[in-house]
Order: sequence, then structure tokens, then C-alpha cells
Amino acid sequence: MSTRRAVGDASTRAIATNDRSRLHAMRTLCEADRMSRTPRQPPRWYVISLRPSDEHEALRAIAKRYGGALIELSPWSVHTHNNATTRRALADALDATHIVVTSPNAAQALHDLHAADQRSDAPSMRSTLRRMDQHWYAVGASTAARLRAIGIDEVASPERMTSEGLLDLPSLQRLHGSSVGLITAPGGRGVLAPAFEARGARVLRADIYRREPSILSRFAIAQVIGLDAPAVLALSSGEALQQVLAQLPDDAAARLRGVNVSAASERLADLARSLGFAEVAVAAGPRPEDLLDPAVLALLPGATLTEPEPRASSEDD
Repeated sequence: MSTRRAVGDASTRAIATNDRSRLHAMRTLCEADRMSRTPRQPPRWYVISLRPSDEHEALRAIAKRYGGALIELSPWSVHTHNNATTRRALADALDATHIVVTSPNAAQALHDLHAADQRSDAPSMRSTLRRMDQHWYAVGASTAARLRAIGIDEVASPERMTSEGLLDLPSLQRLHGSSVGLITAPGGRGVLAPAFEARGARVLRADIYRREPSILSRFAIAQVIGLDAPAVLALSSGEALQQVLAQLPDDAAARLRGVNVSAASERLADLARSLGFAEVAVAAGPRPEDLLDPAVLALLPGATLTEPEPRASSEDD
């Protein structure tokens, strides 16, 4: 009798436990359903990024921090030129007295190509990238940081992170009889080579990566047309802007020209104005934190960054 009672008690406890588990599961599902039906807070503003695909995260993080969202208008993707001709051109550029690296992508491609060359049966480059008598330069701080990460300890970069800022560096003023290795991509930093040549240098150019055109996302185009909040175009490449405008349908291009622009340089600001953009501010440089600096955005209508309001507490917290 006692055995049957014990079994019955155990069965009752098991049923009760199962009932509590099912009740907990049902509550969880109901809460998930309620949350899925709750409208999300719409973005207070948007950042429009023209960066290559897969290079939007830094801008996205800053926008999100201040209650904004990102629209990706990527006109191209980036690929390294890994072939014998490119490696030979790079080897020649690396023999120059002055070596200029124009972007973080160029620094990364330099690292990748040097590593591939050293793995080959007949390497064409030195085992170490830097020679003691060389001077290395980066157009911007991000490029300089990437070069230091791959072993180039001494890198000069201008405070004004543009081609013009680089050309103002004292050590690049008198170049007669010297050589400049320009490590870049086709179409990139077009003012540098002519300026170096005009100063008497022999330019050894190595186009070590390429920008492959991409078709703009239809979803991103629809986002531009349907903008329902202030927007800022983060402009660090004139070629990217021209590529985007060439692809956009007329209504989307007109809508894009109506947004604010934060330009990485005076030259890019002038280009934006010549292409029909009216509200243009000049940032300190091309880095995401420069382009989305609150002091710069304060100059643009409706684009001032404000800290997001703290999330209201609830009894469920």
C-alpha cells in the first residue's frame, strides 16, 4: 500500500513539474510574441556609407551609438592583385627612397602580397619590408596604424589626412633625384604621382589592389528614396560618389543630393557641391570618427548627434 502511495506521489510531483515547465514555456513564447509585435523605435537619423562592401561597421557602430542607422551604398568591392606582374611592380616600389601607402586596403594588400611572395620558390622582395634608409608615409592615421601592425615602425602621416596634407609634409618638398614608391590602387589618389614628378622624383607606382564595381542594392536605393529622417553622407572618396550617382535612378539621385554631406577634405567638399549637394561640411579627415564628429555634424541641418535616451525600466527588468 505504501509502495503504491509513494509511486502515486512521485507521479503527481512529476506531473506538477511538467505542468510548471509547460507553463514557463508558454509564458516565454507569449513574451516573445509580444516583443515581436512591439514596433521598433525608428532611427532618429541615417548615415549613408559609400565604403566598399564589408567595410561599413565602424560607421554603423557610431550611428547606432547615437540612435541612427546605416544605409549601405557600396559601389565596389576590394580585391588584391596577386599575380607575378603586380608582385614585380611592388618589389620595384619597395626599392624607392620614399614609400607612400595610400589606404588601409593598400597596407593590407602589401602585407598579403609580401607574404605570398616569400612563400614562392623565387621571391622577388626582401624578407623584411623596410630598409633602414627608407622613409615611409601614410595618407591617414588608419593606414599608418595598419603599417605599424605589419612591422613598419616609423611611418609619417599628416595631421590633415588627405593627399594635400601629405604633399605638405616637409620631407616630401624636395625630391629631385630621389624615387617615390606609390602603393595604391588604380584611380586612387590621382593628385600624388603628378605632384611627386613635378618635384623631381621618379615615381614607381604599384597598383596592388583593385576596386571591382558592384551593383547597388535595390533595398538600399529604396531606403534612400524613402528617407524619413535627417541623413548624412559620409564622403571619403570622390570616385565612389561619382560611381554611386551614375548608378542611381533619377528619383534616388535627387533624394541623395538633398542630404547633408560630411566630406573628408576641402577637395571632396568642392566635388560634392559641383555635383549638386548644397549642405556640405568639411571634417578633419576620412576616419569614421572624423566624418561623424558631433562638431562637424552640428554644422548640418538636423544632423546634430545627441546621446540616446536611457531605456526606461520596467517591472520585468
